[in-house]
Amino acid sequence: MDDIQRRVDAVRRGRTELENSVIDEFFAGHISRREFVRAGAVVGMSLPLLSFLAACGGATTGGSSQKQTSGAVKKGGTITAAAMTPTGAIDPLKISDSGGLLVLAQVGEFLTWSSADLKLQPRLAQSWSPNSDGSVWTFKIRQGVTFNDGTPMSADDVAFTINLHADPANGSNALSAFKSVLSKGAATAPDPTTVKVTLDAPNGNFPYLVSSDNYNLTILPKTYTGGFEKTFPGTGPWKMTSYQTGAGASFVRNPSYWDKANTPPLDSVDWKFMGNEQSRILALQGNTAQLINDFSASGGQALFTDANVNVLDIKSTAHRQLHMRTDMEPFTDKRVRQAVALSLNRTDLIQGLWNGKAQIANDSPFFKVYPSTDTSVAQRAEDLNKARQLLSQAGKSSGFTVTLSTERFNEIPNLAQLVQSAAKKIGITINLNITDSATYYGDAVFGKSPWLDSVMGITDYGNRGVPNVFLTSPLESNGTWNSAHFHNAQYDQLVKQYVAAIDLTSQRKFAGQIEQLLLDETPVIFPYNYDFLGATRSNLLNVEITGIGQVELRKAGFKSS
Repeated sequence: MDDIQRRVDAVRRGRTELENSVIDEFFAGHISRREFVRAGAVVGMSLPLLSFLAACGGATTGGSSQKQTSGAVKKGGTITAAAMTPTGAIDPLKISDSGGLLVLAQVGEFLTWSSADLKLQPRLAQSWSPNSDGSVWTFKIRQGVTFNDGTPMSADDVAFTINLHADPANGSNALSAFKSVLSKGAATAPDPTTVKVTLDAPNGNFPYLVSSDNYNLTILPKTYTGGFEKTFPGTGPWKMTSYQTGAGASFVRNPSYWDKANTPPLDSVDWKFMGNEQSRILALQGNTAQLINDFSASGGQALFTDANVNVLDIKSTAHRQLHMRTDMEPFTDKRVRQAVALSLNRTDLIQGLWNGKAQIANDSPFFKVYPSTDTSVAQRAEDLNKARQLLSQAGKSSGFTVTLSTERFNEIPNLAQLVQSAAKKIGITINLNITDSATYYGDAVFGKSPWLDSVMGITDYGNRGVPNVFLTSPLESNGTWNSAHFHNAQYDQLVKQYVAAIDLTSQRKFAGQIEQLLLDETPVIFPYNYDFLGATRSNLLNVEITGIGQVELRKAGFKSS
């Protein structure tokens, strides 16, 4: 036995069952080096340990998909950033839109940070580990952290925040991730540095559910009782100096920020809210804004060739969902839903809407970027003849008329028009009801939301590092975002098995079954997942964006002369 093998075996003797399962997958060649590092970080293995084991064997891996301009910056200065207007109050419990989550993340921080390459980074949690089956997760909480009012942060604050969002009585948007995963009171703080979370069932990906992916879950002080907009409490690198509903927000560098290695070079940031995408793009081109956090490839084509602009382009799992009410005519028959899906030319959608900066999806949340996706499942493609046959078999050969509801957000109105045109080819007439985002989402509860109540609709979904939320909230029988009103006991059981699986081989097995089931049932059409695009002026460096729309400015600044 050589020295490296002896060292690997020594490492294995000190690891948990979950950690050794990941190591076995890697050395058996079932996962790449990149997938190994990512999976190992999820179960709490340190980066130095993962780097050592990755160097000992396994497949090679590509680098991060994050493409941004970086370099030396000077200290000081103020930038103006243009962003989507929040649809409601900045309330950590209620935020569900891109503008709101962006503002929240300026002052708030998460236990873990889901980076552009879908890996977890420690933030307010220094480390985390599961028990043998992934039903209990323990987080070691960073010490020496204070809220922006000077109050020390402790494990009690972390447990309070998790329990606040887990309590159904509070109506948190984070229940989209927490429902059926953990219950009220699941988090405890046995000592000032430790938080233990006991789950309702094993969950191999739980650290992602308390990461920046779960954008509501910034850590709050245990004394928090509401009224977030009054003081914007958080532990992050910025402090709010002013906030005007619907207009903008201003922040200054937080002098007591705990991470001295990442104290922002910039003095301050002014965020200007602009509901219209073209207004944001023109502001960047005219240098009245130095940053926009989100734009569509179709709307922002001019930015790709603008010498004064740097485009930030990252692969993501952000996508659109086209739901069809399975409990309402004309979509009670799955053959009708399949026909609509078969009318779409996905390659044309990607080229026309995203200039190729998107990937074809296969009507399930298992996008190709996820390591657990079973890529052997056949890709659905346009087939107009088959679509017409299905409509005839369903007794709808004469077609029908239906209304599609959606929002004015990036390329979505154009997508709606293309869906309308495709359906017309097979005899379906679709009327469009396109409103502002606030109207479309309504109160985001059944009975009070065009999104959740419409017979047909298109909804934007942000990036997630793992598919768990996409599998549960919009598709499980009791899902909080189940706009298709899809109820399928077999599906619910498969998702439960997938979520509990702790190794990629098992995850892929269940993923393949889920993919096949959703292709058959087609409650929701997933046409594509797209690159997340942001942009800066060329003299602004070190800006990081995430696939869910957050912007990190801890290292950002103007280029040194």
